[in-house]
Amino acid sequence: MSLLSDLLELFWGFFVANLLGYGGGPASIPLMQQEVVTHYSWITNAEFADVLAVSNALPGPISTKIAAFVGYQVAGWFGAIIATLATVAPSAVALIVLLKILNKYRQSSAVKGMTLLVQPVIAIMMLLLTWEMAEISASTIGIWQSTGIAAVALLAMTKFRVHPAIVIVAAFIYGGLVLSHSV
Repeated sequence: MSLLSDLLELFWGFFVANLLGYGGGPASIPLMQQEVVTHYSWITNAEFADVLAVSNALPGPISTKIAAFVGYQVAGWFGAIIATLATVAPSAVALIVLLKILNKYRQSSAVKGMTLLVQPVIAIMMLLLTWEMAEISASTIGIWQSTGIAAVALLAMTKFRVHPAIVIVAAFIYGGLVLSHSV
């Protein structure tokens, strides 16, 4: 495949995922996974899970970090730039256009209904992505380790109000110190 073809596919794959990912990063992640893993096979599902984990731990939008990583893997620095631009472009254009429209029609029941009806769809997409990531985790480190880590993370964030970034860093440390010696 030529570099130009790779760059066009990168642009189109990330542009579509982020154009249809209403609701920002969390909504576009399952769509990105569909494009990156299933449609184009640029990386595996396990690699996507790793990229997603690292992207969550770093500051800034998740989708742009995933795009930059995958773009770099596929076509080097040009690929990283093109994939990142394709990720940002739909949001930037849509934000400008939609804010003007929503401001004009913000009291409309149709506009209110559309935004309310999209939320359950995004919830289901996130649930499916979570299920796939849990399957990868369980098959890699085992069901008991996965369940224990998930339970500790849930408890830390809900009961003790530990910031998610701290939970992610703690999981990285645990994985590096404990799991790297047992897997």
